[in-house]
Amino acid sequence: MSARFTGRTALVTGAGSGLGRAIALAFAAEGARVVAAGRTAGPLDGTVALIEAAGGTAAAVTADVASAGSTRDLVRRTVELFGGLDVAVNNAGVFRGGHSAADFPLEDWRTLLDINVTGVLHALQAEVAHMRAHGGGAIVNIASNLGPHVRIPGVFGYQVSKAAVSAITRAAALDHIADGVRINAVSPGASESTMSLLPGESEAEREVRMKEQSPLGRISSAAEVAAAVLYLASDDAASVVGTDLVIDGGVSA
Repeated sequence: MSARFTGRTALVTGAGSGLGRAIALAFAAEGARVVAAGRTAGPLDGTVALIEAAGGTAAAVTADVASAGSTRDLVRRTVELFGGLDVAVNNAGVFRGGHSAADFPLEDWRTLLDINVTGVLHALQAEVAHMRAHGGGAIVNIASNLGPHVRIPGVFGYQVSKAAVSAITRAAALDHIADGVRINAVSPGASESTMSLLPGESEAEREVRMKEQSPLGRISSAAEVAAAVLYLASDDAASVVGTDLVIDGGVSA
């Protein structure tokens, strides 16, 4: 295992489970000090325990990205804990589906915008404010293949919110590369997370479905998505600015 992030601090939102946890573990395995952030303490403590059991360094910080103040406090707390902020992964997000555009519940619409879109903006603003004043850094936003790269019926609000994340990423990347802050996105397709399960679907049933729906014939592993995130956050991607890297087994090709 390389140590690309030794001496660096990485903040991962939505780190209590799924892709966020896998990303946090991957950064720790490559030497980063990790702040695992999310709204609920218990799952975050579980992520930290896994990192520490493997010999890594991590801390859990509760925060709500839908609140600008909470997100600013998260960055402040990260700096207090580990002395700085070098990498941020804005992974926190929610899914709402099952409705067409005309029938989409406004409450669900507001939730998607508050967390998936405005939450990314809150995080970016707090992270960039610190990074540009302290020598720069790297930010990776988690979008989705649904929305910016492929559309399906019945997932209207989620697709719109993730298309916005992709657009935010590319626009912000141009605004802040001169500040020394590299901003990119990863757009996963179906992967090892509960979000990729259809209502009532088991993991075995998802496996059968993906053999038909994905050119690759399977979902992406959480480790594969995490590897893409770490690449974009690393010095290996020093000239990669404003990209949206799709990890979906060819579904949107």
